[in-house]
Amino acid sequence: MQPQTSPHIPSVKKDTGWKVWWMLLRPHTLSAAFIPVTIGTVLAMHEGSIKLSLFIAMLVASILIQAATNMFNEYFDYKRGLDNEASVGIGGAIVRNGIKAKTVLNLAFVFFFAATLIGIYICFMTSWWIAAIGVICMLAGYFYTGGSIPIAYTPFGEIVAGFFMGNVIVLIAFYIQTQTITSKAFFISIPISILVAAILTANNIRDLDGDKENGRKTLAILLGRKNSIVFLAGMFIVSYLIIFILIAANFISVWSLLVLISLPKAYSAVKLFIGKKFPIEMMPAMKATAKTNIQFGFLLALGLFISYFM
Repeated sequence: MQPQTSPHIPSVKKDTGWKVWWMLLRPHTLSAAFIPVTIGTVLAMHEGSIKLSLFIAMLVASILIQAATNMFNEYFDYKRGLDNEASVGIGGAIVRNGIKAKTVLNLAFVFFFAATLIGIYICFMTSWWIAAIGVICMLAGYFYTGGSIPIAYTPFGEIVAGFFMGNVIVLIAFYIQTQTITSKAFFISIPISILVAAILTANNIRDLDGDKENGRKTLAILLGRKNSIVFLAGMFIVSYLIIFILIAANFISVWSLLVLISLPKAYSAVKLFIGKKFPIEMMPAMKATAKTNIQFGFLLALGLFISYFM
């Protein structure tokens, strides 16, 4: 979250109620955990029976890691002076709502600890190799905004987020149910990873000016605002095209075309960015991008689920 200049800065009241803590979790990003786990599990259904307990464990662990990552983002943005009361978005609970920075940091580690306990159960039920992958995922979550050179400050933020929250989670969710990895699972994880990355691209387009002022070198800064919007549109287009390719290759059924229902929301996300200059004006576009991710992922999972019974 970056300090930005906008034509109208809303006044913010100090509040430490449950809504602040809920927004601190950045709930719109949690779909980046829910969708991949669901798709990986539904894919596993096609390979045989699944264990509901493993699905729930994987889902909760992924959400905890994502929530912890969001809190590290909140903490380190505050420590680096990037958040203030005029910052646009749902972050900034430390500076706007009086939440103690140490509390946010400690809560992030508590979430990591809880995810670790759940991970031990998953390993006990499947394979201890999952532990190594889980540790790498948590390290990626921490160093996304932590460390001397945060990943989020580089052009590689989208790649890292998309890979871990898209490809990796889909494949782990699939593996713990089937004890194997297939090319089908890998290829289906690709559009999910792209749309996870799209959420980061949308965020970086909104924060472009402030990020540039604070020394970040995000992909949006390197491309420029107009080219970044074109890039975002390209990410959407490629995601939908991959579905057509997978259907043509008989990896998935035509029921997966249900994802096309989300196409208007993707179009809206791009259109809402065009011609906007101030961060507050781009919030609807950001929300539309997140909703595209949710709708696309849910509809793909639904299509895979229906095809299981056909």
